[in-house]
Amino acid sequence: METKWLEWAQKLQAIAQNGLTYSEGPFDIERYKQLRAIATEIMATFSNVEHSYVLDLFSREIGYATPKVDVRAAIFQDNTILLVKERADGCWTLPGGWADIGESPSEVVVKEVYEESGYQARAIKLLAVYDRDKQGHPPFPFYVYKLFFHCEIIGGSPSSSIETEDVGFFAEDTLPELSIGRVTPRQITRLFHHYRNPDLPTDFD
Repeated sequence: METKWLEWAQKLQAIAQNGLTYSEGPFDIERYKQLRAIATEIMATFSNVEHSYVLDLFSREIGYATPKVDVRAAIFQDNTILLVKERADGCWTLPGGWADIGESPSEVVVKEVYEESGYQARAIKLLAVYDRDKQGHPPFPFYVYKLFFHCEIIGGSPSSSIETEDVGFFAEDTLPELSIGRVTPRQITRLFHHYRNPDLPTDFD
């Protein structure tokens, strides 16, 4: 029951968004706006976020509601993994971010690696496709799929960016404080398992 409210709010928001996208009658539109208001109330109440902020967030979502896509790079070097330190929360994560329109997932992850760490990389294999809500991350307003790619460095050098303030390689047993909204210790453990067992198939769900 701990995260049922999140599931309810996400589903109600998706129904409202889809209804507002395809409905033309004023009464139907008003009902879907009321449904969105209920989703907003649930999200704001249980996440302790301002009601107006959540409503604005939901109102800006238009078109048919689909999961958002987050891509992350797992880059290994001598039994260590590349992490970047986020300026937003001062914690560490795998290089990555939201997928962009017009770029394939592997193109996005390569771009994110360069922008956040300074390294030029090549995507080798898709290691995992996870439902964010099933991975132990903190609650998030929208439904998200997380894609983890095994990448290798082909050039560049470590450097900070607008979003990151440090870059480093860490052993599995000496990880720094992770940005749990972006990556979890369990995910890092699983990625190391893939690294040591390259014939494993891609994880999903």
